[in-house]
Amino acid sequence: MDWLNLHHLRYFWAVARKGGVRKAAQELHVSQPSISAQLRLLEEAVGDQLFQRSGRNLILTETGQLVLSYADEIFSSSRELMSALKQRPASRALRFNVGMTDSLSKLLAFEILKPAFQFSEPTHVVCRQAEIGPLVQRLQAHRLDIVLADEPASSSLNAKIFNHKLGRSGVTFCAVPAIATKLRRDFPRSLHEAPAVLPSENMGMRVALETWFDSQKVRPRIVGEFEDSALMEVAASGALGFTTVHTVVDDAALKHYGLKVIAKVEECGSDFYAITAERRVKHLVAAAITEHAYTQLFV
Repeated sequence: MDWLNLHHLRYFWAVARKGGVRKAAQELHVSQPSISAQLRLLEEAVGDQLFQRSGRNLILTETGQLVLSYADEIFSSSRELMSALKQRPASRALRFNVGMTDSLSKLLAFEILKPAFQFSEPTHVVCRQAEIGPLVQRLQAHRLDIVLADEPASSSLNAKIFNHKLGRSGVTFCAVPAIATKLRRDFPRSLHEAPAVLPSENMGMRVALETWFDSQKVRPRIVGEFEDSALMEVAASGALGFTTVHTVVDDAALKHYGLKVIAKVEECGSDFYAITAERRVKHLVAAAITEHAYTQLFV
């Protein structure tokens, strides 16, 4: 079995965080040549280059970024361990590691997670965001307890995981008051050539919208596409055009961004999933959030 030298990893971690060998050496109170030597040993151990030079700066390679993500978690866990040892065992919070896909609405993700922050025991929630593939890998490595997504994990990922459908939500078409009033008349034909800020093409909601636009024979004039739903709603609040939000959380979104309802359409709905490495949801907090989704959120 291969073992990683955590001493080497700590030096790498310091260089990556500080942006250079000199600042890392100052923090660790060692010489720059000593840190450079430790980095070379770590690169030999992982079999790849961790940094590349850009002028005077050190830039992480793809391998370096991967190693840094693990180092962050390793040293974060180390700090938690030392903190826990200094406290009474009963006072340690229950740790809940959640992954969520980039495309998942943050408003909706927070609604799903609410029971975790209201759990009967003290709970420390850690959220990681990425594409579904890397999240499933972390799930299999037991570095995540659950993954929240707006799509099921595909069998092509070759992973032993289980998709639990949490529920489904339609979409609410909305805009600033002046645009909403105009588009409410003769909906959905009013959407034809109307300015729109929509999810980007790689997102599940956009696929559903395009199918529905085709069925209604309307084609909006897209002025912006966004992977970040919050940024999309900010753009709509700036009167750039109409947008869509998931109906299950539209009250919060409309109030926060000053938008008004144009219409609600169930046919553009999206399904939402909890993905686990086991057939049954066993983690106490994971069970609480899935039960909440089943019985209260998606009803």
